[in-house]
Amino acid sequence: MASSWVDALLSPSPLVLGITVIIALLIPIFLHSFVFRASGLTTLPSILLIGPSGSGKTSLLTLFERGTQAAQTHTSQAPIAVECDLPVGKTASSARYRSEHDPANLTTKKFLLIDTPGHGKLRHHALDNLTNPQNLRGIIFLVDAATLSAGDEGLRQTADYLHDILLILQKRMESSSGKKPKEIPLLVAANKMDLFTALPAALVKSSLEAEITKVRTSRSKGLLDSGIGMEEDGEKDDWLGEVGSKDFKFAQMEEFDVLVELLRYAGSKSPLCPYGLA
Repeated sequence: MASSWVDALLSPSPLVLGITVIIALLIPIFLHSFVFRASGLTTLPSILLIGPSGSGKTSLLTLFERGTQAAQTHTSQAPIAVECDLPVGKTASSARYRSEHDPANLTTKKFLLIDTPGHGKLRHHALDNLTNPQNLRGIIFLVDAATLSAGDEGLRQTADYLHDILLILQKRMESSSGKKPKEIPLLVAANKMDLFTALPAALVKSSLEAEITKVRTSRSKGLLDSGIGMEEDGEKDDWLGEVGSKDFKFAQMEEFDVLVELLRYAGSKSPLCPYGLA
């Protein structure tokens, strides 16, 4: 009985040939669907909005969410996360080799934009996202270009906050004993450039670098005066940028695989396309 079934299956009958063709067509389709579903993103990539209060983070968030015009906002008291889509024509780096008709592309075009409070007492929300990143692909540090003139309190507070963020990213790359963690690029967005008192982008960059130099020197002197971090290793761990350098420059962060760029942002139509969505 068994031999008769074997003979029937091996005989070149139209039925056997039809079943073989169907199986040959279904197996690649099944494997294609299974592989893409198994390798799909379980957590959407995220972009973190950070910056002092009043810099325009929540307005930028609503602009990305609506895609037309930013809404009137108020000071945030808690983090806000919205699901956004990549601009038309932009493709995530993880989907560059995918077929145009692959259904997985619908997922790779989405990302989370997370707005964090800028008040000094609420900045732990942003720091938590940095110390425990969940698929974090980039940071947008928004600054108010109209409050960064020399001697302004806004410049001091902005530089102090940016110093802390950069130092966390630097330590994150230095502390890895085995495989280095994935790079998290940082974009400094000079907001409110349409105001008369706003500084040009180049002056925003140089002002922040000069003020961060003061913050770095002050922090280092404070540690020495208190007797903390007297050892060379301890001093190095809390020194931002090139050790022993007189002036801080954003370019020094490249030594620690931390990419820092600065972009002007007038607040009308957003040129801030999220990047690093790998």
